[in-house]
Parts: sequence; C-alpha cells; structure tokens
Amino acid sequence: MNETSYQALYLHIPFCRSKCAYCDFDSRAFAPCELDAALDAYCVQLEGLLDKHGKAGELDQVATVYIGGGTPSIMGERLPRLVRRVCAYCNPVEFTCEANPESFTPRQARELRDAGVTRISLGIQSLNAVELKILGRIHSAEEALEALELAKRNGFSTSCDLMCALPGQTYESWRTTLARIIAAAPDHVSVYPLQVEGGTPLARLEEAGKIDIPDEDFQALCMEEAAKQLRAAGYARYEVASYAKPGHRCQHNIAYWTGKPYLGLGRSASSMRHVASERTNDVSEDGAHRPFVRERFTQLDDAGTRFDREILMPREAYAEDLMLACRMTDGIPRNLLERAEAYIPSAELKAACARAVALELATWRNELLCPTQQGWLCGNELYGLFWDLAE
Repeated sequence: MNETSYQALYLHIPFCRSKCAYCDFDSRAFAPCELDAALDAYCVQLEGLLDKHGKAGELDQVATVYIGGGTPSIMGERLPRLVRRVCAYCNPVEFTCEANPESFTPRQARELRDAGVTRISLGIQSLNAVELKILGRIHSAEEALEALELAKRNGFSTSCDLMCALPGQTYESWRTTLARIIAAAPDHVSVYPLQVEGGTPLARLEEAGKIDIPDEDFQALCMEEAAKQLRAAGYARYEVASYAKPGHRCQHNIAYWTGKPYLGLGRSASSMRHVASERTNDVSEDGAHRPFVRERFTQLDDAGTRFDREILMPREAYAEDLMLACRMTDGIPRNLLERAEAYIPSAELKAACARAVALELATWRNELLCPTQQGWLCGNELYGLFWDLAE
C-alpha cells in the first residue's frame, strides 16, 4: 500500500448555470457561450491531478467517490469521461454524482450508469414554486420529480436534498413537500435548515427587510416533522440531517464523519490524511499508540499548486472524531473513547460524557454514547462539549 492511501475521493466542479440566492459555495456561473471553454480548461487540470495521484498509487484503496459542486450535471459528456478516468485507478463500492433536475438528461443518466456511477444525489430543496423562486432555483417541482424518476429508472441509488425554514415557507407547505418526496420514494433524503450566509443575495434581502427568515423554533418544528414523516415511511435516521432506507446510507459521508483519510481534487476541495509525527512525546506511555498528526489541506487554485494547510495534533484529532461521532445515530463507540484516552485525560473525557448525559443531549445505549432528540435539536451544544477537549 502507498504511504499516502486515501479511502474516499471527492471531485469539485465549481460551475453552475446560475447562482442560487443562498449559496456561498465556491462556484461560478457562466454565460452559455463561455461555459464550454471554462469547463474544458478546468477538466484538463482536474484530470491531470487525477492522473498524478492515481499513478502514485494513492487512489488504490478508494472505496467511495463523490463528484459534487456546483452542478456536475452541466458538464455533459465530460462527466462520464471523468468517471471513467477515476475508475481507471480504483474500484469504488459507491460512486455518487450530484445533479440538478434541469440539467440531468436521459442520455447522461445512461452514460453515467455505464461509466460506473452507482448513486445520484439531486438538489431539489423544495417542491413549492414560490419557495424555489425565492431560493433562486431554476427547476420546477415537476422537473425535480421527473429527474428523480429518471435516476430510479436507470438503476441508481437515489438521494435528494431538501431545505426547510425558508422565507415564506409555512408548516403546511413543508409537510406537502415532504409528502410528495416520500411518494416519489428516493432511497435517501437529506434535510437541512436554511443557513443565511453573509454576502449572499438572500442575506442582502433580509438586511433590506424584504424577506423574513423563520426562527429557530420553526426550524425545529420542520426538522421534527421530517423525522416523523420519514420514519413512518421506512427511512431510518443515521445522521443529524440524513435518512436512508435499509442499505442506502451514504458511505462517502460516513467516511468523513468517522475519520477516514480522504482526498479532494478541484478548487476549494478539502483533503485529510494521517501522517507520522516526528515528536516522540506524541507516543503514549505504554507505546501502544502509533504517533500521528492529522493534516487537512484545501486546494486554492484550479491547477492544484496552492493549498491552505492545517495540522491537528493527536489530542485535537481525537476531539474532532468524538465531535463528529455525535452527528451519527450510532454515536461514540466505547473503543473510540478508549483510544482517545491516550491523548485526552480520562477525567476530562468522562466529565464531557457525563455532562452530555446530564443535559439530556446523549444517552448510553449498548456501549455507545448516542445523541438524543434534544441532542439533535441542540447539536452545537453537544458538539462543543467534545471539541472543547481539544485544548
């Protein structure tokens, strides 16, 4: 195995037909006459990075691949070509492509399936025409449902993203969107409350008093309604915002939440790997734990020549793993707590667990410290208890 061996691969496509009103992701909207040239130039560099890492053996152990954006489905024939390039270097058990309903075509569906994609994640957000317009989405509810049916018809595992607590949204409109999505029967549903980010068109509308963003109570009401409807329809919650039918959990996202090394390629894509520490005092007293540091780096340009890098020492890395485990219904396993004790004082670790239980944010279940319903609704408070152990 190569010394740097990643288990998950993410490819970022920072292009869209138009920029959504809430989006602060790294993506660019081009006029149709300029888009082809921009995509061609970007793909040349992205494929070059794939070849560089693939030929070095760093993709040999990749089990999951995710192509996201932006809007990968606007790439046309370039997208299946990119998929084939990836599959020349690894044999993933799960291969996801994001798509938007207005640009996902029957031809693209067939070509992606034949190239090796196993899963399609559709950015639907809402099935209410007024809400879609406020968000700046350029597809209709009908197009969204047609795209979902197209993906199912071509044999993909299907996922869709929904957003709640939108300007002008009512409890009834949210319940209707949920019911219509459930009737369409995707395999996986992700539900997120709207976050208004500074500098976005939606933030400017709010600042000007032209829209009202629902409060946290309405967010909680929507999230609870989603949990209720999805659970009744046979979806199991496995992460704070994610629900899946049996066998359809997103393995790629689970890799992020469980500390597996991942490689991100493309501008603004993030990576994480474990590297050996040169500091002898990072070894536990009994020598049982291999010293390591966690390196995180984000690509800053299209060519992959500039990076923003961050190093987490072992104590910080374990605090991060504990925090991320709190996102999952499986919670924090006992063996993770035991490994963390090599770097985090046992008394502090036990105090954090006891505090989570006392605040009813988590509970012990079969050797697992699992989030409660209160823990889901007050996630930042629960996450903070364990991230604070980094210091």
